[in-house]
Amino acid sequence: MDTYYIDGEFVPADRAVIPVTDLAVLRGLGAFELLRTYGGHPFALEEHLERLQHSVQKMGLLLPWTIEELRRIVLETLQRNLANGHSESNIRIIVTGGSSSDFMTPQGQPRLLVLVSEMPRQPEAWYTDGVKITTMQNRRILPGAKSINYLSATIALKKARDRGAVESLYVDRDGQVYECTTSNIFMFTGQTLVTPGRRILSGITRGFILALAQNLFQVDVRDMALEELIRADEVFITGTNKGIVPVVQIDDGQIGNGRPGRHTRELMHTLSARAASHASRTLYTA
Repeated sequence: MDTYYIDGEFVPADRAVIPVTDLAVLRGLGAFELLRTYGGHPFALEEHLERLQHSVQKMGLLLPWTIEELRRIVLETLQRNLANGHSESNIRIIVTGGSSSDFMTPQGQPRLLVLVSEMPRQPEAWYTDGVKITTMQNRRILPGAKSINYLSATIALKKARDRGAVESLYVDRDGQVYECTTSNIFMFTGQTLVTPGRRILSGITRGFILALAQNLFQVDVRDMALEELIRADEVFITGTNKGIVPVVQIDDGQIGNGRPGRHTRELMHTLSARAASHASRTLYTA
């Protein structure tokens, strides 16, 4: 059974509880990060912890743990799960709003949770054949912060899956494209890679893709309209558990020739090589 870190203690997953007075339960108030391992090694841990710190600050919560303390707790939790036989692991780091006597106002006593679990495998066809995504008029409530409140994302994702899609793309009333429920969006127009840069959560995987692409293509971080996205030569989405997933259909419109594009496949190969390099490292300890 997996072992979780819950508010100062390491406990079996079936004994992991927090009080019902916590604002994470009452109001969906809290910040989180999701990262994965490659070869058992946590990928981009420092970047995730820094973004967690940013999210907590943006929500007006306290973070009484230093980055180094968080790092040690995460690594010890991972170490305690090494015998569970995960092919690869997901690591969820959650900072809750803490208990509140008025059931509304944070009172400076957040809780820290670290959950390690088996990382799910995505369908191989996503990468060989590409996927469909849908659009929804929506936008992140607090851009730049990774909140545990996923109500709008959950509704959007269910509607997308009901239509045979794997993701839902947020678009505003003016047709401006932002991001998907759990992914960032990219497009190729010729040799230029384009991705939105405003009012989004800047994904950690997104950041690595942009860094890798600098040596391969022209990169343009700018506003993106839905009409130009649909006309793009290639489209793909990125995320922690997804990596790079080619998009071949948006709503009822086909992207390019309906197959994963050459540039997208090149970036997929480059990211895989980067992940393989990370997986070959010696696991550092807490």
